[in-house]
Amino acid sequence: MLNYNDYRQHLLSLIKAALDAADPYTAVINHLHKNGRLLHIGSHTHDLDQGRVFLISIGKAGQPMARAAADILQDDLHQGIIITKAVSTQHSVLSPQSSVLSTYFAAHPVSDERSIAATQAALDLLQQTGQDDLVLCLISGGASALFTNPLLPLPEWQELNQALLASGCTINEFNCVRRQLDQVKGGGLAQAAAPATCISLILSDVVGNPLADIGSGPTVLTEETAVDALNVLNRYDIAHVIKPDVWEQITAVLNQPPAPTPSIRTFHHIIGDIRIAANAAGNKAQQLGFTTQLLTAQLEGEAREIGKVAAAIAKDTPPNHCLILGGETTVTLRGNGIGGRNLETALSAAISLAGTSHCVVASFATDGDDGPTQAAGAVISGEVVANGRLHNLDAHSHLENNDSYTYFHKLDAHLPANQTTLIHTGLTGTNVNDLIFILTYAET
Repeated sequence: MLNYNDYRQHLLSLIKAALDAADPYTAVINHLHKNGRLLHIGSHTHDLDQGRVFLISIGKAGQPMARAAADILQDDLHQGIIITKAVSTQHSVLSPQSSVLSTYFAAHPVSDERSIAATQAALDLLQQTGQDDLVLCLISGGASALFTNPLLPLPEWQELNQALLASGCTINEFNCVRRQLDQVKGGGLAQAAAPATCISLILSDVVGNPLADIGSGPTVLTEETAVDALNVLNRYDIAHVIKPDVWEQITAVLNQPPAPTPSIRTFHHIIGDIRIAANAAGNKAQQLGFTTQLLTAQLEGEAREIGKVAAAIAKDTPPNHCLILGGETTVTLRGNGIGGRNLETALSAAISLAGTSHCVVASFATDGDDGPTQAAGAVISGEVVANGRLHNLDAHSHLENNDSYTYFHKLDAHLPANQTTLIHTGLTGTNVNDLIFILTYAET
């Protein structure tokens, strides 16, 4: 039987290493430098005596990324706005790290009135920019919901987003629709910043780092059309999920003539992603004595199916190995339970590994926020299903009801603190997709 304390400590060490490597403050510091009156942003240079610097920082990592930029720019930061996820009942406040930075809190994963108000504040600020100015955009996961100026009324926009979230569509498909129905996506932010130059430092939360999909590409022009968005909506039968009048409004907007392609100056630099976090975790696993392999940093698919795959890999892996998978799964909602993609992956893996005794699997979100729960993910072994059965918990029925969080939460109430399944990191301030760790041990 595995020593719970040992494997939990191993997994927590890997999680910490991954999160440290994905630290957003450090990522910005490593890519933004001031040398005299020259500001170096990646491979680009801006003369601080020739134009002002405006800052727009959007996403779950919006605050630490902005703090790094403010620490470097000091008095050369003219003005800026941070838009980040609300974690309590906060209202718009003046950011404590700089008197010229205003912070707005908004909703995620579905936009709300605060999202629209914060976005409007950013657009108002960008009206002040001139040709010699620089708009430094710091973009991280969650920006799609936090930064929005939809062509639909907010209730209809929320209904559409909820339907797409439940559909099982990929992030690329989701963002394709968003880009066609939201004025600040697909280059809309860069267009608002014109004639200033727009340079983006991006912490990627999308598999493969496609620029147009990170935050729905607010500074990235695409060649997509309304037809592409309609194809996505039809593929997932959205017309029969939302109200008829909402569908009519959507099609009316998408059938409008396309706007002319704007002339903008925009440049992009990826400063952090899942591969960096995964490699750091792998290095830590080697220090702990495991033979380590990164299987993929581009994992995609239905969460419960990925759980089965992870379990199958675990069963066939010899002892003392650490296998790492990074990416982002999707969940097609079938029930009305509480869970997230990592929790669903973990519960599915637990079912497939039932009765095994040589391996453990952890699946967690690097932002610390897996779905509408207070957990980042879960750690499972071959004993999870049997332990649940002892307390009248049926893993299969919870999985079918998309109720993975409830299963693990109820199970943990009966377990010692060092044997619980749920991973609680709190909100981490970063967001670079999800990680799955598979650890194998010699059977005892």
